[in-house]
Amino acid sequence: MVKRYLKLISLEEARHLLTTSFPPPAMTEKVPVTQSLGRVVAVPVYAKYSVPEVNISAMDGIAVRSRDTIGATDRKPVTLEHLSRVNTGNIVPPEFDAVVMIEDTWEVGDRFQIRKSAAPWQHVRPAGEDIREGRLVLPRGHEIRAFDIGALATYGVTSIDARAADVGIIPTGTELVPLGVRPGPGQVVESNTIMAQVFLSAMGSRCTRYPIVPDDPDLIAESLERAVRENDMVIISAGSSAGTRDFTEGVIRSLGELIFHGVAVKPGKPVMLGKIDNKPVLGLPGFPLAAQSMLREFAAPLLESWGLAPPHRHTVKVRLAQAVTSDLGFDEFVPVFVGRIRETCWGTPHARGAGVQMATVKANAYVHVPPLAEGFEAGEEIDVFLTTDPGSIDRTLILSGTLDPALEELANLVHDRGLFIHASTTGNIGALMALKRRSCHAASLSLPALPVMSECRFLMQHLPATGLVLIHIADVEQGIVSQDGITIEDLPKVRWINTRKDTSMRMVFDSLLSERGIEPATINGYHHEVSGPQAVAAAVRNGFADAGMSSSGIARACGLRFVPVAHEHLELAFHHDMLTDPRIATLLPRVNSPEFRHILGKIGGYGTGETGKIRLLGADRTIIDLRPDGIAQ
Repeated sequence: MVKRYLKLISLEEARHLLTTSFPPPAMTEKVPVTQSLGRVVAVPVYAKYSVPEVNISAMDGIAVRSRDTIGATDRKPVTLEHLSRVNTGNIVPPEFDAVVMIEDTWEVGDRFQIRKSAAPWQHVRPAGEDIREGRLVLPRGHEIRAFDIGALATYGVTSIDARAADVGIIPTGTELVPLGVRPGPGQVVESNTIMAQVFLSAMGSRCTRYPIVPDDPDLIAESLERAVRENDMVIISAGSSAGTRDFTEGVIRSLGELIFHGVAVKPGKPVMLGKIDNKPVLGLPGFPLAAQSMLREFAAPLLESWGLAPPHRHTVKVRLAQAVTSDLGFDEFVPVFVGRIRETCWGTPHARGAGVQMATVKANAYVHVPPLAEGFEAGEEIDVFLTTDPGSIDRTLILSGTLDPALEELANLVHDRGLFIHASTTGNIGALMALKRRSCHAASLSLPALPVMSECRFLMQHLPATGLVLIHIADVEQGIVSQDGITIEDLPKVRWINTRKDTSMRMVFDSLLSERGIEPATINGYHHEVSGPQAVAAAVRNGFADAGMSSSGIARACGLRFVPVAHEHLELAFHHDMLTDPRIATLLPRVNSPEFRHILGKIGGYGTGETGKIRLLGADRTIIDLRPDGIAQ
């Protein structure tokens, strides 16, 4: 019998059930003040003593009785008989009520002379000026910041009572192996509960990760009973869908009550909530992106409703570089990357497969598509939620086009200079279109090794007549990658996998077929396209295809054999006016550096004879060589 979800409920209804079904646990934790950053105060904090405890000097000078200084002027200075020399922070003796700065005194023998009267309590910090003993420092519910900790230490507070909750996290799945073990075929490293532990601990919860439980309902029930007994909340990772080895729903029903199973949300539709011994049990999907989304949208709001610190969220308005589509009736969360170009923040959507974990690594924000919307159009302005420091947006360089390992190494180099590079794979034409509408700083282009003027014609076909700068990254070897050394003559007998039509490698491959009179229809898999050479190599390595076009460096990294057939130029193209942009100015010296050439040499498969060379393509298709600083030679 096919298992199906009980009913898909809305995200709003699911959150309401989650946050109203479970009262907060009456739990606090005594935390050393030095470890209290980000924690929420459970019991008001009061000063242990007054600061300062006695009158102290605010300046280097002399402590005086203000009445002795009355009448002092330049013409009629006063020589003081009673005083005490003090430095900043010294106790002011009780008989004195003012301090005169040392710069405003003149020494006359062993006495001091002043030429201006001192007001009572001048330059004196009276006892309790900052705070008095027993006064409130931090109220209940305050989230502690770094500067709060300095004040707490000053006021004699060594520990605080912080809000807390115990969270048990259970990983399930026969295919899982623990961190540090290389997975075999069909296995995967258990990472969802590690992510959950780090994410929820940052909110102030005390997380316990239990051992991996195989797909056995009795063993899952045993682990769940223990976790419920020991914690205020339990999270079960995986087993929430409708497969033959998904047992979470049945186990929860056998031990307690199932509140819901299935929410109209993407990714994460199989999420479920149960109640056992009046404690929440949240069942998360096993796919990483779905698990991340459900932790953020369900687990975090529950802990926040219990009074723990909410995750920090910053919103920013962006213009979408590409359209985002969604199904009506679903709340959908899409990872995006945000960078600023001139005065506009642009957001580039990432792949949304629930198992595509790198999407959230590369993204620095996400967009929420509400259930009554079918998505957003390219160019539309929307609000997104940042998952990183807002200041990093202005230190980000957005590339669109070819994602080559050379660019990844370049990103490592410039990261040391405080610059972040984000590259999206869009192909040459997509990159040039992004450059045209200025939704990227630069286009990473893979151009066939043709005469320079031919390259210019290719570029100008897709770009208005305007000043365009090209910086040469490297020459890249192109060839056929396979497990067995497949050549062009073997093509009719193998399963092929292609790159997209607008890539340099596809152009070269189609040219080879034409030269040899081979009809594309005779190639098994000719119309099977993936995004780029790295995806080709991965498909060949994993046995989904026998051969495809890639680079020698990627082939070497994937352990594949390589038969060279041509080479391409890897170039960065950007508008001439971007030469003054500080991000481009940071990038250019790194491209032209011996260190970058050395790195490419170690990888192999790159020609670096012209690496760093800059050319200007004029509106009239003239070509001008530029110096490394961008000035015409």
